[in-house]
Amino acid sequence: MRIRPERLRRGDVVGIVAPSSPPNQESLKRSLAFLEQLGLKVKFGKHVNDVYGYLAGSDEDRMNDLQDMFADPEVKGIICAGGGYGSARYTDRLDFQLIRENPKVFWGFSDITFLHTGIGLYADVVTFHGPMLASCVGKDSFHPLSAKMFQQLFEPMELHYTEEISPLAAIHKGEAQGELVGGNLSLLSNTIGTKFEIDTTGKLLFIEDIGEEPYRVDGMLNQLRMAGKLADAAGIVVGDFADAEPKKEKPSLSLDEVFQHYLGGLGKPVVKGFKIGHCEPHFAIPLGTLAKLDADARTLTILPGVE
Repeated sequence: MRIRPERLRRGDVVGIVAPSSPPNQESLKRSLAFLEQLGLKVKFGKHVNDVYGYLAGSDEDRMNDLQDMFADPEVKGIICAGGGYGSARYTDRLDFQLIRENPKVFWGFSDITFLHTGIGLYADVVTFHGPMLASCVGKDSFHPLSAKMFQQLFEPMELHYTEEISPLAAIHKGEAQGELVGGNLSLLSNTIGTKFEIDTTGKLLFIEDIGEEPYRVDGMLNQLRMAGKLADAAGIVVGDFADAEPKKEKPSLSLDEVFQHYLGGLGKPVVKGFKIGHCEPHFAIPLGTLAKLDADARTLTILPGVE
């Protein structure tokens, strides 16, 4: 199993970075009150305010901000301001040995999936798929359950997802356990054929996305299928697919029909409906810890992500 970072404590300093697109600065400012409530102090990356087209500064600057936070002994955890696009542009130049030697809480999702996957493969450290500051925490829609999920950073806790949180449906029955991996489907499909190709062998694969019509989800799942990633997985956890409705002016399969086609005949447990992804509430999860998916009981149990 991967290295679990040390838990956060009240009074700790957390680093705030923008590894991808420029975060909304007003929303980022509003999110700081929440971190203060958690008892955390903040240290901003040098380039969190930078704007370079659709990127939060140059690749070099964004990469250095991230690496500086891992190298800084004062910083105990790293929380992403937002996602968007761009983390994959420099992931192949990251110093994974530095990250492995300085394991810390690293928290984000969406475009951050590429970094989660790289850190998991080459630094062997547990990371966290959770709501980010400007894009989630600083908004009026930020849900109390989303806020509660940050508590897993302060004490090792087993997470239990049941239908008390949201309705769940089994696409295929059964039970499986394994290391929980995955994230944003678009980014996972982008890893195929690279040195950061997602490893699903014997693992529980989690997928989510936003703004992708059924035919786009179809293409990405087909890519994972042809790369053997669906067959290799022990089970599939289907998170939230927001704004995925087909355009009205053209015929389309439904998203459920796409899921049934690719995931229904795998002969392994597959459950959909988890509020994990671009949604509120957003149930944050550690990636790289052992988890158990019970499609018969429609539950997901995940071991702690911190020491």
